[in-house]
Amino acid sequence: MRRLWSWGALILGALYFLLPLIGTIEFSLRMRRGEYSLDAYRSVLADPNFRATFGYSVAMALLTILLGVLIVVPTAYWVRLRLPRLRPVIEFVTLLPLVIPAIVVVFGYIRLYNTSSLLPLTGSATGTNLLLLCGYATLALPYMYRAVDTGLSTLDVRTLTEAAQSLGAGWVRIIGSLIMPNVLGAVMSGAFLSFAIVIGEFTMAALLNRPAFGPYMQLLGANRAYEPAALAVIAFGATWACMGLLQLISRLAGVRKTAK
Repeated sequence: MRRLWSWGALILGALYFLLPLIGTIEFSLRMRRGEYSLDAYRSVLADPNFRATFGYSVAMALLTILLGVLIVVPTAYWVRLRLPRLRPVIEFVTLLPLVIPAIVVVFGYIRLYNTSSLLPLTGSATGTNLLLLCGYATLALPYMYRAVDTGLSTLDVRTLTEAAQSLGAGWVRIIGSLIMPNVLGAVMSGAFLSFAIVIGEFTMAALLNRPAFGPYMQLLGANRAYEPAALAVIAFGATWACMGLLQLISRLAGVRKTAK
């Protein structure tokens, strides 16, 4: 009986996720009247704005992952090693992006870094990209920190650190050569979530007027019928392909590390 309930829950979950996807795919193929075709996909792929905005968002997602790793891994490691009493405070701080809307964060950026401020980052494309990158890293912080902290909880951080220090390793080498390989799976979990967040994010990119994929999807959805469905399917497949590529790279890096 328990197995029956388990299969029932699994089937319901699969239907919940798959039915909308199947419906979207079916609708995207109906652009040509009376028959299925790939016209909507051809229209989307021929649009240079699609390639530009998707490439921009992929680049920002990779930079967001890199920035998140550089901030979160040393912080979570140091908290577990030296500041265990501050863990509840750090966890509370990392959860704040979940309760503070993105629109509040981006308006704060605009007020603090507008062209009349001491640091006019919004006055140039590079500065605005930097602000958007910081915003993305903020949105992804809860997921990246939770993933890395969970990975660190499986390690005896203090013993590993003392053993490495007894062999003469410095802090950078301890984090880069000892801690990082051991939490690589957790880091990749956080990276997947960060990637998915950045690819679909709309509010920050639109208010900072950056050519990201989220505003492009909204603009296309407001003016076309079948192309938005095709774009959603393409974005779904491309996002999973990019995440699979990240997973493959991490596995290859792990295999190479083990071989050494």
